[in-house]
Amino acid sequence: MLVGVPKEIKTHEYRVGLVPAAVRELVAHGHRVLVQTGAGAGIGCGDEVYIQAGAEIADDAAQVFAAAHMIVKVKEPQPAEYSLLRPGQVLFTYLHLAPDPGQTRALLESGCTAIAYETVTDGQGGLPLLAPMSEVAGRMAAQVGAHCLEKEQGGAGILLGGVPGVAPGHVVVLGGGVVGSNAARLALGLGARVTILDKSLPRLRHLDEAFGGRILTRYATLDAIETLVPQADLLVGAVLIPGAAAPRLVSAEMVAAMRPGSVIVDVAIDQGGCIATSRPTSHAQPTYVQSGVVHYCVTNMPGAVARTSAFALGHATLPFVLALADKGWARALAEDPHLKAGLNIHSGNVTHEAVARDLGLGYLDPEAALTRQQGQ
Repeated sequence: MLVGVPKEIKTHEYRVGLVPAAVRELVAHGHRVLVQTGAGAGIGCGDEVYIQAGAEIADDAAQVFAAAHMIVKVKEPQPAEYSLLRPGQVLFTYLHLAPDPGQTRALLESGCTAIAYETVTDGQGGLPLLAPMSEVAGRMAAQVGAHCLEKEQGGAGILLGGVPGVAPGHVVVLGGGVVGSNAARLALGLGARVTILDKSLPRLRHLDEAFGGRILTRYATLDAIETLVPQADLLVGAVLIPGAAAPRLVSAEMVAAMRPGSVIVDVAIDQGGCIATSRPTSHAQPTYVQSGVVHYCVTNMPGAVARTSAFALGHATLPFVLALADKGWARALAEDPHLKAGLNIHSGNVTHEAVARDLGLGYLDPEAALTRQQGQ
């Protein structure tokens, strides 16, 4: 198989779909890898490193898309890339389709087969290709939130860790999953007071034990959210329903009740955000102020720490990339129900139930898609 790796073109996105070590593995399996020139520059891997790993270098994205049987990216295709996709081509990347009807229409019209990192599952009920970037984004949430609380950033001028005689800042985290627990870990390390809300009592018990009782846990009722949001110096949105749009847990009225200069970091913005006042931003202009509250809603947060993120993501995706390349997408999905869960679009059909439901589109069961493919 010829695997293509275009350069990412989302604003301030520096990650790359395959790191050189992954290229070497693919080549060792007998595949060709075509990498767009400069694709790895943002993680410190020039074209020469990819050539040493066995890759071929393409002059532009059009050449990569035209030649490749499978495209491996990091972020969802941008509008300039829609027309480069074609029927029968496999796209393997983050998609986050539920809040993005425009991208969904474009993928349906392209006729491609799109497999989303964020809905691939594992045997423990986790999301193994989302987890490494959730770990990064969670830790970044505390880091960027602390920065945004500084006065020159529009914040209230609060040091999260406080100092002797002055209370630390209060970090409230909505969601106790991978993002939330990592946000809490870093915030706790900075000396903040941390409260996590979640609707799973087993998860809250686990977090209480994992942090040795150093964080506060609350069951996420509407009453608890209404009580805690106005108390937060930093509010982290870390809610996820796999494949679906994020639920809006915090209303505009709750945001308006927060103290001026408080900060919101909505990590759920990739799936539409869990806070009513959130809207997507980029690393070029990461924040805005609404109701006196600083909002940080960057849709590709891990892109700011591209080298760490690219290698972490590459380690997670490589087994799946190899399976798709070695077996072809239909056989790979048929043999691995967890990879099959990643199938979102196939030949003009939506094949993920949550995406179809949230966008009001028809749904084709992945099994039916595989049956059709095998019958051709």
